[in-house]
Amino acid sequence: MQDLTEGVARFQRDVHPAKAELFAHLATTHRPTTLFIGCSDARVVPELITQSEPGELFVIRTAGNLVPAHAPGPDAVAAGIEYAVAVLGVRGIVVCGHSSCGAMTALAERHDLTATPAVADWLRHADAARARASASASAAEGEVSALVRENVRAQLANLATHPSVARALAQHTLTLSGWVYDIPTGTVEEVDPAGRPPVPAG
Repeated sequence: MQDLTEGVARFQRDVHPAKAELFAHLATTHRPTTLFIGCSDARVVPELITQSEPGELFVIRTAGNLVPAHAPGPDAVAAGIEYAVAVLGVRGIVVCGHSSCGAMTALAERHDLTATPAVADWLRHADAARARASASASAAEGEVSALVRENVRAQLANLATHPSVARALAQHTLTLSGWVYDIPTGTVEEVDPAGRPPVPAG
């Protein structure tokens, strides 16, 4: 906690004053342009990867960047998606997977998750991706990398089941994008939902 306290002090002393005008504007304005759905992994920092300013991204982070398909009942992920699309009017949604993802590694390597039943239950939202990755993984790519990529595709499909997203897509006011961020190199590749070869994002 000491590191965090010192970080807050540095923010208040050095960062906030340098962006005082921006923060004054943000005090009364919340208009992000993009919903970024990424992994909870501490190594994946959306604002750093995209070099975005405060207020530009609406961020949802989940283990394995998983997006459950729309279903009745309370759901924090669904509520965040609906608010970003229907209230804030974001124009784009990015689902970003990443290299060395612990969630995808656990699935690909069939780890024993009996001691973490909530994790095991949550990772069932990647079942479709797991099935596709097992069929498509090449020796060069490896099963974890294939699963990371197929998982991004699967979560894009799940996103489209949410009513607010489906409406915005039908009205052509929203675009969906899939990315895979490579931690050691910093590269970001775009994942085509149709399964075509990846291309660099940006």
